[in-house]
Order: sequence, then C-alpha cells, then structure tokens
Amino acid sequence: MKEFFDFILRFGNLNQQQIDFITSKATEITILKDEYFSEAGKIARQVGFIQEGILRVCYYDNKGEEITKYFIEENNLVVDLESFDNELPSVAYVQAVTDCKLIIFQRKDWLELLQTIVGWDAITHKIISRALMQKVERRSPLVSEDATTRYLKFLEIYPTVVNRIPLSYIASYLGITQSSLSRIRKSISL
Repeated sequence: MKEFFDFILRFGNLNQQQIDFITSKATEITILKDEYFSEAGKIARQVGFIQEGILRVCYYDNKGEEITKYFIEENNLVVDLESFDNELPSVAYVQAVTDCKLIIFQRKDWLELLQTIVGWDAITHKIISRALMQKVERRSPLVSEDATTRYLKFLEIYPTVVNRIPLSYIASYLGITQSSLSRIRKSISL
C-alpha cells in the first residue's frame, strides 16, 4: 500500500483517518500473465493500482487484428474510465503482459471514497488529467514518424518495459510487423 499512497499523495493531501478509510476499501490481487483486468463488451467495475507488472490496453480492428494502444506499468492507476464512469460496455481489453500485483477498488467502494473524502475528487481529477496528457504525448509523435523513429521513441517512452514484454505487442503498438521490428532492432544494435 505504501507505493499507492506515495503515488496518491503527489496529487493532494490526506490525513491518517482518510488513509485508513481508503485502505479499508482496498483489496490486493494477482493477475497472471495473459489474464484480463477488464474486457471488451463488459462494464468495467474496478479501479486498480499496479504494484508490480505491466498491463496493456488493446482492441481488435475490423480485420480481426489485435492492436495494442498503450502499456501501463508499475505505480500507475488502471481503469477503463469511459466504461467505469458511464457504466457502458468497454470497447477495449486490459490484459496482463506479465504477472501483476494490483491494489483494487470495486466501483461501489471508489464511489464511496469520492462521496466521503473531501478532496478525493480533486486528487483523482489531477491523476486522470496527467494520464490523458501522457496518453496523447505518447501516441502523437508516433503517428507521423517512420518505423525506426517510432521504435526509438518507444524506447524513450517505455524504457523499463522493452525487455519485459513480447516483441509482438511492441510491433502491434508501433503498427508494424514483428519481422520489421526485428530488422529495426538489428540495425540499431549494429
């Protein structure tokens, strides 16, 4: 729980009573590699904080090909916000790329935190704003660049994940084939 509160307290202040109340609503879980935190077609009902591991957000395009939108690593919140907030079926999957340890809050408990803790909504708003900005910053430069530049940018954006996730997921994220990625990696290491 320490990592979770270290993360939360970067966005606002909480007293010990509030911290104890939040702790009482949290559950620690393990999600094994390839299992889903949330699934397309289902309503997201939990918010998670990643203590260990990497998750990815992915979907299937109209050709049935799997597309990786982005990765979420340790010390970040994970939630399909659109589905969670509006109780709509999700359009994406959130899948464990590695075995993951998470702290989770069920929707009813998260809503209770929002209603009970003064300032919790401001803290979560700052976290969501930061996450949305990161998402845009991470995707925007990748759109117009050649594949090698996109890969080098990926290494900048996700320096700690490149050796922990399958090349097929990286290739999907970059919008290239796995063989193209292998050629790029080989040419860079020469």
